[in-house]
Amino acid sequence: MIETIMISSISALVGGLISFALQFVKFKQEIRKLQLAHKTDFMAETTAIHFLSHKSYTDRSFETLKQHLGGFDDDELRKILVRAGAIRVYREDDENKEWWRLLSRNHEYINKKKNS
Repeated sequence: MIETIMISSISALVGGLISFALQFVKFKQEIRKLQLAHKTDFMAETTAIHFLSHKSYTDRSFETLKQHLGGFDDDELRKILVRAGAIRVYREDDENKEWWRLLSRNHEYINKKKNS
């Protein structure tokens, strides 16, 4: 009786692990397929993150980002920046010019302001 329960439990566990592994592989393949189908958007977000992650500059002007991420209209580029995790800010000295920074670097910007 105990042997039957143990064999059933082990069989269920092995079957579950195999099923999990197969679903995980399928999930990774579907993600890859979606990335290839929307490669332009993914690469644009990656490029935006690259420019906004520069160690010397926490902020980048919209014009600079637009120059390096060509092929997108202004609103589409803004959506890409938001998907990349950026926020739009306006500087006190130049209220008409928009600047973008990664939200994850906001604390770094604040610390720079406090120290200067």
